[in-house]
Amino acid sequence: MIYGYIPKSKPKKLTKAQQEQKHQWLEAINKISLKRYSHSPVIKTKLPLKKMVPFHRETPDFKSLDTGFIPCTKRLQNSYTGDKIKGIGTMHKSNAVPVFTDNEAKDISSMRR
Repeated sequence: MIYGYIPKSKPKKLTKAQQEQKHQWLEAINKISLKRYSHSPVIKTKLPLKKMVPFHRETPDFKSLDTGFIPCTKRLQNSYTGDKIKGIGTMHKSNAVPVFTDNEAKDISSMRR
């Protein structure tokens, strides 16, 4: 939804006397601003150039605690070392199911959609 601004009343028109007064006021303001900003400031003396010194904080430097070197090695791959699971069967739409006995394997293979 788009909202707009609709003024409730039209701006009032100024009378000729009010327009003349406003025009004189604007001219007076413009003259003041022209006098104030008509010339640019001139620097008569040159400032001496100083070497720039980089800022450095004067706080003490605290060393971190040395805990020694521990190498980050790759973890060994997990493998099943038990004897309870005989394998993995696919029951329906690539649903992996653990197979514990030969009878379960036969049941899984004979199941239909």
